[in-house]
Amino acid sequence: MEKRRLKQLIADIEKFELTPEEKKKHQGSFIKLPCGETHYEMKGEGEPVVLVHGYATPYFIYDKVFAFLVSRGYKVIRYDLLGRGLSERVAGDYTPDLFARQLKELVDALIPGEKFYLFGTSMGGSVVTAYAAKYPQSVRKLFLLAPAGMEFKAPLYMKMAKKKGLGELMFSLLGGKLLLNGSCSELIYSPEQTDYYLEKFAECARYKGFLKATLSSLRNTILRPDITVPNYIQTAKNGVPLCTIWGTADKTMPYYQSEQLCRIFPDMHLYTFENSGHIFVFDEGERTCKVILKELQAAECEAK
Repeated sequence: MEKRRLKQLIADIEKFELTPEEKKKHQGSFIKLPCGETHYEMKGEGEPVVLVHGYATPYFIYDKVFAFLVSRGYKVIRYDLLGRGLSERVAGDYTPDLFARQLKELVDALIPGEKFYLFGTSMGGSVVTAYAAKYPQSVRKLFLLAPAGMEFKAPLYMKMAKKKGLGELMFSLLGGKLLLNGSCSELIYSPEQTDYYLEKFAECARYKGFLKATLSSLRNTILRPDITVPNYIQTAKNGVPLCTIWGTADKTMPYYQSEQLCRIFPDMHLYTFENSGHIFVFDEGERTCKVILKELQAAECEAK
């Protein structure tokens, strides 16, 4: 991307209000839920699949998986977590419980009473396990794609951002630039899609409330293994079947965390992607979809 264009994208972060007029400029649908208005897309017929994105990148991270699953005969839902994408920037702390409530309210509204396959990538792993810990009966199978929520060695900037006052200062001065530049830093195998990725990320980061929401999510979800790990443990106790994919070159949620996850879910199916980064779900869409299809077909055979 040209430096001039990148500079403009950074300058536009948090510059605009997410008004009804702005929402009309974008694709997708909106639904008013008790926890906050949610931007989503639902397409296809057949067994339902719900895709939950991670910390900062909204639902476009599932572009390739979404299209693939629809083409294979599934009814697929993807949506923006509260505080990012085009979903409402709500007041209060952005906790696993808040995100689990959003997910529960969304599926109750769109696919009431149906069991579904549930996917979570990065921080989405903490979201879907917070949900599965409470509502295991509705989850047919869980897919974790380089999930956050295990105990890990937080980098210095995260520790600094956790401090009241200092975190607000950091995010107001550098948060937008760091999040935008870092959003595709692990785009290893699809560098030709860097411009698309940056444009799509910036498309929603331009709306006010994004930085406050991501800072709160860092403090109240990413850096709270005391909350997230018990949700993983409860999900395992609930007997929810699990498939996990993790890249060995992941710099955001390092691969060593898979060891703790394996201890919690000793029977899970773990697929190790050698030399893959954190966003393989987008970066290596075809490779990811092959594993997903294999696991979905196996689950369907077991259910018969």
